[in-house]
Amino acid sequence: MTRAHLQDLPDRNGAIEHPTEQDEVAAAGSELIGGPMGRRAAPGPGGWWTPVRVVALLGLGMFVLGMVQKAPCFNGAWFSGQTSQYVHACYSDIPHLFAGRGFAEGLVPYFDRIPERISGGMTYLEYPVLTGVFMEVASWMTPGDGLQQREQFYWMVNSGMLMVCAAVLLVCAARTHRNRPWDGLFVALAPALALTATINWDLLAVALTAAAMLMWSRSRPLAAGVLIGLATAAKLYPVLLLGPLLLLCWRAGRLRPYGTALGGAAVAWLCVNLPVMLLAPQGWSKFYSFSEERPVDFGSVWLIISQRTGDPLPDANTYATVLMVLGCAGIAALALRAPRRPRLAPLALLVVALFILTNKVYSPQYVLWLIPLVALARPKWRDFLIWQACEVVYFLGIWLYLAYTGSGDKHHGLPTEGYQLVIMIHLLGTLYLCTVVVRDALMPERDVVRRNGSDDPGGGVLDGAPDVFTLGAARRRPAHASPAPFEEKQVHWGTGAR
Repeated sequence: MTRAHLQDLPDRNGAIEHPTEQDEVAAAGSELIGGPMGRRAAPGPGGWWTPVRVVALLGLGMFVLGMVQKAPCFNGAWFSGQTSQYVHACYSDIPHLFAGRGFAEGLVPYFDRIPERISGGMTYLEYPVLTGVFMEVASWMTPGDGLQQREQFYWMVNSGMLMVCAAVLLVCAARTHRNRPWDGLFVALAPALALTATINWDLLAVALTAAAMLMWSRSRPLAAGVLIGLATAAKLYPVLLLGPLLLLCWRAGRLRPYGTALGGAAVAWLCVNLPVMLLAPQGWSKFYSFSEERPVDFGSVWLIISQRTGDPLPDANTYATVLMVLGCAGIAALALRAPRRPRLAPLALLVVALFILTNKVYSPQYVLWLIPLVALARPKWRDFLIWQACEVVYFLGIWLYLAYTGSGDKHHGLPTEGYQLVIMIHLLGTLYLCTVVVRDALMPERDVVRRNGSDDPGGGVLDGAPDVFTLGAARRRPAHASPAPFEEKQVHWGTGAR
């Protein structure tokens, strides 16, 4: 038996769970490949087609389809004015920023100033340091002669590097819950992953965050902390995971592993940022000043308010901060008062979703932040597909709106009222997910992952640990205790070996 097969074996929480036996939507969808697994089927660790490999190959196939979806832009729409790339919904920041951020001229990020297109002044790269390094390394590997050809190759090189990030993400998502590797299919088959993977560089931070959650699930807090620190050096949102970890470790009395993770995150972040911070302080700080000064922008609830009232909302930062603080207080109360200690993934999903909902901007690729968290927090195909449908509507809506505002023909695209509607659809889809996750925390018998008596297969040192601190109505009982009995409809749509 190979090492890869051993890694796919079930852990102490039980045998590998098969979605077609537990999920009506998965069972119905399996009819496309022969139907649900029958009672005479004898799945096992033998053979090359392990769950992790199937998940990875399907996910990479979807990634390639997403690249194909960008073909109209690659073949000319990126370079023939703005409207065409929006009409084909194939926009990407990557080729435009190759020249726009000085990579085509060989400028060094954070050290060299770059011309600012709108104001005519000079500025610096507005991305976190590790993302800037990623962009710079890709520029080193970009061949070509003319600018357009180099921009095409730059997108291809970045897509190849982002595909590696996608592979890491898929493997980590499939292995975080040892007895539920098929939950990785939520990531692999997500339409939004294919559509947004090569718009920007977010997959780097998403992959590092997924690796951090895998390491935490394996009770390796130092490695998890280092990966969170690296992910935060690529994008700001991963630092939010330290909040749920603190709450859960506090409730379980496991603050030492949390301190190890926190220290690892701080050291890793400093190792990446400190050299640039000391040698190019103005360039290093640009990301943070840009985030603070950025006005209300696409995809946010603040944009709807601003457009409908005519007020640019200069205090949006304050409003967003207040809502974020209040929301985090609510999540803390949930973590410490729930009848059973919540799992890590649902709390992580709630805090990242809260950040997205209250932020001044929602770029289409931000959906990548949530996909692996949803797969671990709420692995239910009905809820996942409802949410993904909302995100696909938003993905199409923003490009049609940009086509409308950038085109001289006002019949070409989506008007402002229509764009406000698709923003609301995106917001409501995310709120729907948050609602069912909160319900699972308050009614743990509804949690799909805990149906077999597990506590938190992604919790690492928290898995099975008894509570030592709770607030108010929380019942002090061992975290590994089986949930209250409930009826779960089992799906058996076939009796033969499929």
